[in-house]
Amino acid sequence: MDFDFDDDQNALRDAVRRWVDKDFGFERRHAIAKGGGATREVWRELAALGLTALAVPAAHGGMGFGAVEAMVVMEELGRGLVNAPYAQGALLAPGLLAHAGEAVQAGWLPRIAEGSALVVLAHQERPARYRTDQVGSCAGEAGGGWVVSGRKSIVPAGDEADAYVVPAHSKDGIHLFLVARDAAGLTLRGYPTQDGARAAELTFADTPATLVARDGLAMLERALDVGIAAACAEAVGLMDRLTAITVEYMNTRKQFGVPIASFQALRHRIADVKMALELGRSMSYYATLKLGEAPPARRRALSQAKVQLGHSMRFVGQQCIQLHGGIGVTDEYLASHYFKRLTMLETSFGDTLHHLGEVSERMLDTAGVFA
Repeated sequence: MDFDFDDDQNALRDAVRRWVDKDFGFERRHAIAKGGGATREVWRELAALGLTALAVPAAHGGMGFGAVEAMVVMEELGRGLVNAPYAQGALLAPGLLAHAGEAVQAGWLPRIAEGSALVVLAHQERPARYRTDQVGSCAGEAGGGWVVSGRKSIVPAGDEADAYVVPAHSKDGIHLFLVARDAAGLTLRGYPTQDGARAAELTFADTPATLVARDGLAMLERALDVGIAAACAEAVGLMDRLTAITVEYMNTRKQFGVPIASFQALRHRIADVKMALELGRSMSYYATLKLGEAPPARRRALSQAKVQLGHSMRFVGQQCIQLHGGIGVTDEYLASHYFKRLTMLETSFGDTLHHLGEVSERMLDTAGVFA
């Protein structure tokens, strides 16, 4: 199988990397994190590069690119530690809104493509514990429209978004709704997260909503699988850069008059780090390529990938910090921010233990042997 990227994909990677190197250095990233994590300006810059149009259909002003191009972009954003809600706003939201009526698509997809609108998925609820079919928020028809009541937690960039895609339970199943930020009955509480970004708690009280799709559970699961693949790709970029930072440190830090990179025990540890990184990279490719499969195979593959990436992220992050010593956990040093972002990603879209359970459930019919 050919895993080489084509010329367009390589050009896309180079364009994102040049922007990161020129316009998103660590000093800027650190200042954003210390200032509370607001990233709407970064979102506009990504739009100027055309990246917010990546997954929007061409009929609505987008590029209509696929999963591999999204993976390329996410790797580079991870390598640059870009703290913007790109996966949520540019990958998940267009995929979900593509199921809406023509009026909703025409009203929102062109705005997402040009970067003037940020729409994020608000699906997490505290009692659900990553279960997508456990939806406590409820919806009902009223006055010829719909209203939504309930609470959503840890909504990425929730206090910066213009609208939210909200799963809610009605008498005939789980539907998906679009709720504008300024809708009546919606209250939010924003806060910074440990990795320098922002999130919010949303509370809906008979809040007017626009129906996106009936029986939306399968669409929601598909969107979350896209999110998992994006998180895996971002993690590969993060681990790749953190490993490079650590190797550079080992080549310059001296003990007993020699670089610590010359110590055999430490060389073995960095070799194990690189093995974990490459395992993660291969499973990220696997996750991306499996997004086009039928739901059972796709969901199994994405959970397998998230389990491996969870192990790789934890191992690479911890080993690299330990190889640095005390400086590795200081806020002024770059490596600590990569470690925090890896730690946050491990819990995104279901943590490692959750996905290990998902994989285990799908092993029952095959006695653990995958065809």
